[in-house]
Amino acid sequence: MVAKNTPTKKLTRRQEKFVRELVSGDGMISNREAAIKAGYPSSSAHTRSWEMLNPNRCPHVVAEIKRYRDELDELYAVDYKRHVRDLKTLRDLAMKNSAFSAAVQAERLRGLAHGDIYVNKSEVRHGTIDQMTTAEVELELKRIRESFEPLIDITPDKVEESDTVPGDEPGSGALEVIENRTEPDAAKDRNHTS
Repeated sequence: MVAKNTPTKKLTRRQEKFVRELVSGDGMISNREAAIKAGYPSSSAHTRSWEMLNPNRCPHVVAEIKRYRDELDELYAVDYKRHVRDLKTLRDLAMKNSAFSAAVQAERLRGLAHGDIYVNKSEVRHGTIDQMTTAEVELELKRIRESFEPLIDITPDKVEESDTVPGDEPGSGALEVIENRTEPDAAKDRNHTS
């Protein structure tokens, strides 16, 4: 019976279809769904999929699943040469169709893939004020204050009552003096200005 389950044993059509469905729908369908799509009855699909995925029962199916996965990985793998070649193809197609924005973007991505044509610059800051202790914040504030030149203090001094300037007393302003003038004086002033 061991010779029957060797990896060199040929797969049946259903087993081949199960392998294709399972690997191509990787992560999108369940093992049971792959078995149903391969033609196994839904009532036994769970059991059949378990059997085909068991390396002790069907090592040839397990080996084929691995081989087919490796084949797809190689076919769709992203390597530098393929990536740059595909971007060039996309750029050329975009240029041919006058899609200049897409062509520029494809060329820019080729430059980024190259590594030394464009530079992505980002700044990472470590330590924020939230992570500092009160003493560290006060020390940093003191350092910042000391880094500035001394400022000129333009705040006016407090004026004391005895330091008043003559004419600053209430009732001595120019407006108040004019308001206290008599009517004939105001009429004289109007005649002089005319």
